[in-house]
Amino acid sequence: MPQSVMPKPYASVVIPVYNEAENLRTLFDRLMAVMDRLGKSFEVLFTDDGSRDGSREILIGFHNARPDHVRVILLRRNSGQHQAIMAAFERARGEVIVTLDADLQNPPEEIPKLLDAIARGHDVAGGYRADRKDSALRTIPSRIINHLRAATTGIEMRDHGCMLRAYRAEIVQQIVTSRESAIYIPALAQHFAANPAEVEVQHAARTHGTSKYNLYRLIRLNFDLMTGFTLVPLQLFTVFGLAVAAAALLLVVYLALRRLIVGPEVEGVFTLFGILYFLIGIAISGLGIVGEYVGRIYQEVRRRPAYQVQAVYERPQDA
Repeated sequence: MPQSVMPKPYASVVIPVYNEAENLRTLFDRLMAVMDRLGKSFEVLFTDDGSRDGSREILIGFHNARPDHVRVILLRRNSGQHQAIMAAFERARGEVIVTLDADLQNPPEEIPKLLDAIARGHDVAGGYRADRKDSALRTIPSRIINHLRAATTGIEMRDHGCMLRAYRAEIVQQIVTSRESAIYIPALAQHFAANPAEVEVQHAARTHGTSKYNLYRLIRLNFDLMTGFTLVPLQLFTVFGLAVAAAALLLVVYLALRRLIVGPEVEGVFTLFGILYFLIGIAISGLGIVGEYVGRIYQEVRRRPAYQVQAVYERPQDA
């Protein structure tokens, strides 16, 4: 259907959806209640990221029930959470754009807090989870990565994993025009922001469904974060390589002198093997780091679409 030319709303709520059929109806009821109480114009953009559990049909039903407020974007295949958000960012019309997950772990009732922060003059309002309900296997690595990210990229975010965030339209426009293949939206927005704020939000345990981020996806996401905003891993590896080379040179000199003074001996062979294996492991790790950057360059230069829109459900264009 053609893109709507309805009056520009104050707020656009962007929700990526992937196999969340069990949560959608409750999410819709709670979200609409919150947005209706605000007393400001709004739109909700659901992006279905290739769901196969009936989520698509439910979302289309939401559009049919509230065509003036609900727009639905269907992607041809699963492209990932951040790309699903990007598909909605390109179509959002609001002065303020709010991102929200569909799993109900970030309550929609917290949205007014973010909008208040934007109204106070901030261009980005990022939520941080006050009492996170995830397991230790998720929370402890997240804290470690938060510190590593801040140390290497200089981007200060208290909780980079919380997607309950609000952005002014100009920030979203800068994100859209960046056209990066492997994109990490909260960090990129923080990079563009002139006056960001952080807002404490509640966090609930997941009641239905399972997390879509397995260990590999989490590792992949954090590689994108590191390689997209800093060269520190490459620089650290270079410095470490020089230090190891200097230490190896000293070891060679020591062994040569020992051979001249003490004579030939076979002691320490296994120690040398251990050092050799250690250096080989470091070399392989370095190749992996370089490969991450080369792979990112490859993704950018080939310019292949990161997602494909199959259909958009919205109110027909006004005559």
